[in-house]
Amino acid sequence: MLRNKASWLSLSAFLFDLCAVAGSWLIAYLLRFNGSIPYDFRVGALRSLLWVLPVYGGMFRVFGLYRGMWVFASLPDLVRISKAVIAGALIAMVVSVLVQPYPIVPRSVLVVSPLFLFLAMGGSRALYRATKEFYLYGGLVAQGKPVVVLGAGNAGASLARELSRSSEWRLVGLLDDDVSKHGREIYGYKVLGSISELPRMAEELKTEYAIIAIPSASVDVQRRVATLCVRAGVRSLVLPALTDVTQGQAFLSRVRQIDLEDLLGRDPVMIDTDHVEALLKNRVVMVTGAGGSIGSELCRQILRFGPVQLVAFDISEFSIYRLNEELADRYPEVSVVPIIGDVKDSLLLDQVMARYSPHIVFHAAAYKHVPLMEEVNAWQAVRNNVLGTYRVARAAIRHDVAHFVLISTDKAVNPTNVMGASKRLAEMVCSSLQQSARRTQFETVRFGNVLGSAGSVIPKFQEQIARGGPVTVTHPEITRFFMTIPEASQLVLQASSMGQGGEIFILDMGKPVRIADLAHDLIRLYGFTEEQIRVVFTGLRPGEKLYEELLADDETTTRTPHPKLRIAKAREVPDSLIDNLLPWLMQHRVPTDDEVRRDLRRWVSEYQPATPTALRSVPAPVTRVS
Repeated sequence: MLRNKASWLSLSAFLFDLCAVAGSWLIAYLLRFNGSIPYDFRVGALRSLLWVLPVYGGMFRVFGLYRGMWVFASLPDLVRISKAVIAGALIAMVVSVLVQPYPIVPRSVLVVSPLFLFLAMGGSRALYRATKEFYLYGGLVAQGKPVVVLGAGNAGASLARELSRSSEWRLVGLLDDDVSKHGREIYGYKVLGSISELPRMAEELKTEYAIIAIPSASVDVQRRVATLCVRAGVRSLVLPALTDVTQGQAFLSRVRQIDLEDLLGRDPVMIDTDHVEALLKNRVVMVTGAGGSIGSELCRQILRFGPVQLVAFDISEFSIYRLNEELADRYPEVSVVPIIGDVKDSLLLDQVMARYSPHIVFHAAAYKHVPLMEEVNAWQAVRNNVLGTYRVARAAIRHDVAHFVLISTDKAVNPTNVMGASKRLAEMVCSSLQQSARRTQFETVRFGNVLGSAGSVIPKFQEQIARGGPVTVTHPEITRFFMTIPEASQLVLQASSMGQGGEIFILDMGKPVRIADLAHDLIRLYGFTEEQIRVVFTGLRPGEKLYEELLADDETTTRTPHPKLRIAKAREVPDSLIDNLLPWLMQHRVPTDDEVRRDLRRWVSEYQPATPTALRSVPAPVTRVS
């Protein structure tokens, strides 16, 4: 429906502009002959429109006049109009010279008609926008859109001074939690009350916009204010923290749209770059699963530290192609070796490691989608996540790789699904291999969900909102930990530089977030109401649990020099684990899902599969009759 409406509006605008072409052309003739056009020229004027209209219409399309909306018409739109009109006028002149119609088109018409056309097209758009904004904001449209500034400190004061000179914005007041500032004025603008009063103030002041100007406030305060704006239905912008790079810039130039990360409120990550650089600089680094969300970001972060070569290993041809193109463009000085392969392919792994001799391997390749791996694909999940980890790790040992880093998940803690149990078993395999490895150090890094990763809930919500809803959430009380992909990748690098062998590092994931709240906030963030886009609860999916954990019940943690990293003291792994595990992983049959779940409990004692009633039924295979 929205697409059809947009197409109709675009067609209407195009037809209006063609009418403007015809009108400007005929008005130019009227002016040329002082209001009385001779019969021959009158016929010639109408006949010439047969080629003038297509010429201008083509130019309107070429210069993209219908990508924007009239209600947001601005200087760039006028520039596009002027280019299209000038191009059309020049072509019309050339055609009139080449065709030499009878009677000839007067030169004054060729010069004057484009001027009238520009005034008609630009003026109509300006008039439409002015009328629309007058309807929304009343007679103050000439002073810009009303906005309230949240924060009356130094940043808020500087922003108020710039807004006083802005033609786009009209500052109606400031809000600040400091009671001593209430009622005072800053550059003539009054501090109206506390930030918590924003919903009432926005309604009273008839403003839909707010700028958050508290760059020095804590992350918790900024998250609270951003959430307040979204839930008040106010379109919010934020002034980020000031840095040395941006100190000389105007405050308004640094204001940006609020995004999901502002609502989740993650502290910026500071890593010990010296230690990470010592680990990676002038080294050969290998990343498995390099085409995935975490793997690709790891590659980007690794290349910042100047490795001599990066071996990007992934089973997906398209993912590796896309990553290779990006890295070659951004880091042309570093040799990137794209390898298409399966982590269970020992021959290929041996060949790659023998040829390139990596100093460190980041093993990010895994099947991670819980419901997809829970039923029908359970054995594939175990084989890929456990046997794949074992074979990459064994190849690393055989070729004297100094460091092996396993990317694990919070779902490996007290797992209730096959994916989590397989990742816990992969952790145990690395712990077992560490006991016999002489030159290779094994580290595991465990963390939760990352924003925007492939298959995660955020991109799914965004797609559902773009389609007009509904947004589907499995359960009203389900919670998850979240962090950004760059944050997770940087902490993985930090952990790998600190490991001594055998550690399970746990990233500080912050506070868990209710997925239902996240869905509601995202809907408001995109400018919709809950009446326009509903949230629908669909029930827990196979293998899913309400709350994720980062530590098993009988695990303890120890601090590290980095505030966002801790080390888990995991359960002891039996010496015979791998000897007993390999025959099961390499059996020449595909066990059923129930058999996989049953056998996983032998290896991972803390694994408690979800009850069958919580699982959805899977359709039986269809038998085709020829």
